[in-house]
Amino acid sequence: MKMITAVIKPFKLDEVRAALAQIGLSGMTVEEVKGFGRQKGHTELYRGAEYVVEFLPKVKIQVATDDENVDQAVEAISNAANTGKIGDGKIFVTTLEQVVRIRTGETGTDAI
Repeated sequence: MKMITAVIKPFKLDEVRAALAQIGLSGMTVEEVKGFGRQKGHTELYRGAEYVVEFLPKVKIQVATDDENVDQAVEAISNAANTGKIGDGKIFVTTLEQVVRIRTGETGTDAI
């Protein structure tokens, strides 16, 4: 089992959700986060004063899946979140040791 964590631009969330649903992955966790990578923020103008926004708004998505669906899910996220511009985000894949569905007590891939 794997946990796929993607940090993407907020306006791409619906497209990523739809792409994952199309390949049969429906469950996900979404968080609003702030961060920066190589773009190191940007400068904005507010009431005539210039200021630097170092942390940009992003969305973090977490999807748990079995090993067989990982490549397909990563490709779906990557294609849906891609704008071709700096700051599109990152995808991280980590191993899940154990998953338990609290309501039924199911474990492993049955709990996903």
